[in-house]
Amino acid sequence: MKIFSKEQIYEGDKLTAEKQKITSTDLMERAATQIFNWMHMRMQGAQVPIHVFCGIGNNGGDGLVLARHLITHGYNVKMYVINYSDTRSKDFLINYDRIKNVSKIWPLLMTDAEELPVINPDDIIVDAIFGIGLNRPVVDWVKALFQHLRASKAFTLSIDLPSGMYPDQVPEKEDDVVWSHYTLSFQTPKLIFFLPETEKYTVQWEVLDIGIDPEYMHTTNTAYELIGKNEMLPIYKPRKKYSNKGTYGHALIIGGSYGKIGSVTLASRAALSSGAGLVTAYIPKCGYIPLQASFPEAMVITDTNEEILTNIKFDIEPSVIAFGVGVGTATKTISAFENFLKTNKAPLVIDADGINILSKKKALLKLLPEQTILTPHPKELERLVGKWKDDFDKLKKTKALSKKYNLIIVIKGANTITIFQDKGYVNTTGNPGLATAGTGDVLTGIITGLVAQGYEPLTATLFGVYLHGKSADIAIEDLGYQSLIASHVIETLGEAYIDLFKQPEAPKVEEEGEEPQEK
Repeated sequence: MKIFSKEQIYEGDKLTAEKQKITSTDLMERAATQIFNWMHMRMQGAQVPIHVFCGIGNNGGDGLVLARHLITHGYNVKMYVINYSDTRSKDFLINYDRIKNVSKIWPLLMTDAEELPVINPDDIIVDAIFGIGLNRPVVDWVKALFQHLRASKAFTLSIDLPSGMYPDQVPEKEDDVVWSHYTLSFQTPKLIFFLPETEKYTVQWEVLDIGIDPEYMHTTNTAYELIGKNEMLPIYKPRKKYSNKGTYGHALIIGGSYGKIGSVTLASRAALSSGAGLVTAYIPKCGYIPLQASFPEAMVITDTNEEILTNIKFDIEPSVIAFGVGVGTATKTISAFENFLKTNKAPLVIDADGINILSKKKALLKLLPEQTILTPHPKELERLVGKWKDDFDKLKKTKALSKKYNLIIVIKGANTITIFQDKGYVNTTGNPGLATAGTGDVLTGIITGLVAQGYEPLTATLFGVYLHGKSADIAIEDLGYQSLIASHVIETLGEAYIDLFKQPEAPKVEEEGEEPQEK
């Protein structure tokens, strides 16, 4: 699913109106009717007080259309127009007149002189004050209203995005934004739903199809895409009947140091479990017996040094090499890595201390093969690209590094974002249980195993991130968040593959009091 920018959303609205020969007011009616349908299906006429707060732009127009439908269907509605400016949008004014004509209830015009309305915790708030067009700071008295809404503890539903949010920047203060329990986003999700600094402003979100021109949706290139099962299933490579272990590649995992052999074990197990035909681990001598004993399916090559890697030499021809898990940053290890890079021709996946070494000696970035995959956690990424002002600046800096050295960079987080050149891919799987030691090593192994099987580096990265998160989602069904450990993610990897082919359960048909007005 594509994530459209503010400018692309406006262009899509305009093109849709032209091609479908409708007005912008008609499109607003369609969009807000979908919100009414969503609410009506869930509320079924319940007489809970619904407070609809409307701005004076197009988002406020959506709120007025919604309020009109709620009133005509007998709901208990209280309307407020937040009069923060003398300027009104055309579609707002049209719908302001319409609601006066069909309803005896007129919106309360709120200014900084008005008392804040009483809202009880069991009430419902609809936030239709500001939309994606917000381009200036919110005035103080409107910020006070935002804080009042939050303090009420009433369920808050935002239209398109929480008011006070910008679609392309982080708000300066938390109190400058409506904190929503649920946001109904028109046609596509917004990038801010997936960033650590902004996702907190809506607990849940859902996309409503408002009929934007399908050709525009399909042909428009976006800077970000949302990656889920529908995007991953087509790239899956089924196994051939007449194949052998050599068909699926040979992954080499280079890493480990005294006390950190477990990371190589996890990465090696993950690489084989993701489908690689062969896996060899290259480790210091101290890890030979532990790794052979705990993971007999792997082959092992040891360095001449007992505790760290000092001289990376091997006589195999791997399909892909992963470097960095548990390797440390000793001077001799850094030197060994540099010498290795000067002669290596195999595709690379670099994680953990491999990234820290690149941060210490940035000249080594020039030695990386094209489309090398980096999988840093936030602190490792910061060492690599420098401190960032906010999440949007982080994405900008990461894209710049990706373009400069032709790298694929995985920004790990609650919604892991993979960056390649100017494009970002937002993953939809995973959960807080992954916040535990070793899960990053498992991700490195999964991606490495996919590259070994012949997946292109970017495809392998996106698929690996998806499977890693899906495995964790399956595992927590029995274990919960707190008890999940990295080994569990490997153990449920097979179920994540199987889940690709499961059909969603058909929704239960429920009787409704009235048919939705429009689809």
